[in-house]
Amino acid sequence: MSTIREITGKLPENMRSELECLPEEIIKRTEEIRLICGQSPLVRYGQSEKVLSGTVTADDLKTILNNLIRFSYYAYEEDMARGFVTIAGGHRVGICGRAVMKSNQPALIKEISSLNIRFAKEIKGCANRLIPLIIRDEKPVNTLIVSPPGCGKTTLLRDMARVLSQRRIKVAVCDERSEIAGMYDCIPGFDLGPRTDVLDGCDKSYGIPMLIRSMSPDVIITDEIGKTSDIEAAQTCAAAGVSLITSIHGSSRHDVINSSIGTLIHKHTFKNIIYLSSGDGPGTIEKIEGDDENA
Repeated sequence: MSTIREITGKLPENMRSELECLPEEIIKRTEEIRLICGQSPLVRYGQSEKVLSGTVTADDLKTILNNLIRFSYYAYEEDMARGFVTIAGGHRVGICGRAVMKSNQPALIKEISSLNIRFAKEIKGCANRLIPLIIRDEKPVNTLIVSPPGCGKTTLLRDMARVLSQRRIKVAVCDERSEIAGMYDCIPGFDLGPRTDVLDGCDKSYGIPMLIRSMSPDVIITDEIGKTSDIEAAQTCAAAGVSLITSIHGSSRHDVINSSIGTLIHKHTFKNIIYLSSGDGPGTIEKIEGDDENA
């Protein structure tokens, strides 16, 4: 997995030298480097941030993006149209600028105005506490993670995949946004275990049925369910006897009940609902709702 220092090595000299002078503790905790044209670079770590000297220019943004994607615009064309690219190590670079539309859909982002380099984290063992809830009679059960952005839900899903796979459970990851596995050159950027298949960059409505038909998984793990088509894909899992572990943005049961997946909650589709926050840092487990066995 590419380290933060390897990524920052692709930044312009003035930014790189200042970042290299930061304390190691800050480097280890860095979550984002935000670069906005006309503003100073901003490093976010935990609940704190560090403003660097200098001003980001349009040329800086072009140079940084070129370095990060190795000048392979064609290879990243589809991702860039969605506003991000995933680079070596599973790190994600968010992109803003002028969207070029085609058939009422973004086809390209040009005249880049800002970049957000988000560093993916791998925390092995963060799912250990939850595994006894997830596995019943040696089989995973449907589990929903509810979390505001930036509270560690993807990191938790990633570790769940690893642990379940190590327990001789066949895991399939439908990684629509390339966040869970961080695939790069056909290899996951993270340890997902020896029995985990990854379908990368595919819409869940297509990907989940594909995985059921082709890989015979015991459980499918995916991130940020929400569209109507996602709900139908979740129901396909249930009909096929395949368990589903997924997530949704939110902070409370009220948020979930009033979301697009409220019908799944009313049908008791999920045996466990896990609520995360950043109260004691990303990944803080605020509450766990289960069926009668675990309530």
